[in-house]
Amino acid sequence: MRADWKVSIRRACAVLRYDPRTYRDKCARSGQAALEQRIREICQTRIRFGCRRVYVLLRREGWEVNAKKTYRIYKELDMQLRMKTPKCPSSNEVCQLS
Repeated sequence: MRADWKVSIRRACAVLRYDPRTYRDKCARSGQAALEQRIREICQTRIRFGCRRVYVLLRREGWEVNAKKTYRIYKELDMQLRMKTPKCPSSNEVCQLS
């Protein structure tokens, strides 16, 4: 339609009652499958490593990856470690003064 009539995207979407924000396709994330596989491998071999250590290992291996992207993929793969509960002091513990 745009090529035939030479109208703007906004006007064409208004005529067709189509939301202009959904006009463009979202770009597919390229290279994420290999990164997901590598994160899985790291988490299986080094079970106690969290997201930060996985990020450091990826950077050492030469992956051009952001810490936020590493965290997002880490969460999507459900590789989160359990949250450590803080230890409560015992009830009979007394502070000693010198």
